[in-house]
Formats: sequence, C-alpha cells, structure tokens
Amino acid sequence: MDRLRQAELTRTTPMSMWRAGAVQAWLEVVMAMPMYTRACSENVRSGKVLLGLTDDDLEVGLGISNPIHHRKLKLAIEDYRKAEGGHRLSHASELDPHWVSCSWLGDVGLPQYAQSFQDQLVDGRVLGSLSRRDLEQHLGVRERDHQHSLLLAVQLLQQLNFDKEALQARRAKCEPQDHDLVVWTCHRVMKWIRDIDLREYADNLKGKGIHGALMALDPSFDTDTMARVLGIPHDKHMLHRHLYQEMRLLSVPHSSAEQVRESLAGVSRSPGSADRYAANRMAMRRSVMSPSRLHPKGHSVDRGLGFHGSCGSLPREARVQAVPRTKESPVHSYKTVEISNV
Repeated sequence: MDRLRQAELTRTTPMSMWRAGAVQAWLEVVMAMPMYTRACSENVRSGKVLLGLTDDDLEVGLGISNPIHHRKLKLAIEDYRKAEGGHRLSHASELDPHWVSCSWLGDVGLPQYAQSFQDQLVDGRVLGSLSRRDLEQHLGVRERDHQHSLLLAVQLLQQLNFDKEALQARRAKCEPQDHDLVVWTCHRVMKWIRDIDLREYADNLKGKGIHGALMALDPSFDTDTMARVLGIPHDKHMLHRHLYQEMRLLSVPHSSAEQVRESLAGVSRSPGSADRYAANRMAMRRSVMSPSRLHPKGHSVDRGLGFHGSCGSLPREARVQAVPRTKESPVHSYKTVEISNV
C-alpha cells in the first residue's frame, strides 16, 4: 500500500492498530517529518510502541534533538492517546505547517517569519504551546511587539478551540460590515483604514502584526498606538481626532454605531460639550458591550472586546486644558479651546 493511502488510513484508525508502514506514513506525510522516518522504521514497528514513547525515546531512539520538533511529536502522540479513549483528535491537529506559515502568519500580518515557522514545522498543536522565549530563541521573532501580536493571535485560536472553519465563518460574516473586530485579519484592518479615508497610511501596516485580536484584546492598544503604527504625524491633530472617532465606533455593536457617531459628532461641533460627552460615553459603556468576550484563561470578563485604557479618551494632542476666563472674555462660554494644525 502506498504512503498516501496509508497516511489517509491513520486519520480514521486508532493509533494502537497501526502497523509499521502506517507509522512511517504518518510521520512522513501527516507530520511532515520525513527526516526521522529511517530511525522510526528501525525502532518503531507499531502504533502501540509509538503511543508508549517517552521523551528519552524520542531523543535517543528517533534522534530528535530539535526542541520544537521534539515538542511537536510529543504533543501529537498525547493527542492520539486521548483519541484512544473515545475522544476525537483536537481541531489543532487539522492545522498543518503549510497553513500556519502561509495562511495564518499572513492573516496576522507577519509573513516575514514564514520561512522560520516552516523550517521548524510549526503546526496547530505547537502554536498553542509557544511562549515568548520560544518565539525569540527558536523562531527568530526578536521584536517584542511582534511576539505580543503572535501570542494574541494564538489566544484567539485557543478561544475558538483551534476551529479553523469557525474562524473563517466569522471572518466571512464581518467582511461587509465593521463588526466582530477580534477576528479581523491584518488585511481586513487595512481595508478598514482605507474605508475611513486614511488610504495613504494603510500600507504602513504591512509587516507590523496589526490584526483584530491585537486591537481588541490588548488593553494598551489605543488611538495613539494606531496612529504611531500608521505613521500619522503628531501635529496632524484633526487626523488623530478622526481616527479616534472611527476606532470608537469599532468598540460597540453595529446596531449602536449610529448612537456613538452622533455623540462623537457632538464633541466635534461643540468644544464646551466635553463634560456631556464624558457622561454619555460612560452611560454607553455600561449599556453597550461587545457580544464576544475573550480572556487568556478562557473565562468571561467584565469588559467588551473593544478598546481599552486611553483609547477611551481623546488623543493627547487634541486636548487643551481649560484656562480661567474673565466675564469680559469673548470666549467665556467655552470650557476648552482646541488648536489644530492639519
């Protein structure tokens, strides 16, 4: 029986029933680790033996010294052990190295690491085990911002139980409308930047790792962060205000976007309405929450998948402290003054 047919049988047959040919086909085709098939053929003659391999067996018997390769095979065997007890294989088993390096990294916005992920044969199971140290030492991701972006993208996969089909279905639904931010790809974020009339800055997001999970789950990601990544100059105060308003709309359900738009428009029209805006914004935060909530440990939390921290306030450049006025002052009725330079 040829390798491909044997490999296909391993998807529906318990590992404990595999013969030597099936073990080798699985290692070569399914696991994409043909460099270890010779040692495997000499030492592992059945699925039962494979199920019982220890860490030392993997290193000595199969000659696997690469720590990521070692972890990959160990996690796969653990997955098959659970399947022996009547469970199905995890959804992570369906995410092969090609999908991770060519599709997932592109969606995250960090395709420059595709080769290193491919060399390390990173699949769905390995993705769920990665740490900052792994990213830096074994995958060549040394920029902390990029590490943070990748870990939050993995967190999203974990919350979806690594169900690729569910992820793609949600992304398809939010393509025509600006909602469900947490599942947006980098390409969808760039499309949104163009749609809000900041087209000249959209390409600056390439290779930066800016995606929906980062924007929605990182408490420190705010208007200033986005403006910096986009390359919007600090003195373009009106562009910063425009970006703030558009980002604010992403933090509420689509049905409430118009209400927020009117509230934000009121701030732009009347400098003296800052206090009323703050009160309105607080009321909306209490009454409007994003329908999807994620947390690193999988628990629901008391905040929506919107923006956090200083994103809830206007850009720093657009704020001027109130100045005491005399009764004769022509601007006595205004509480704040905005000076913008576009």
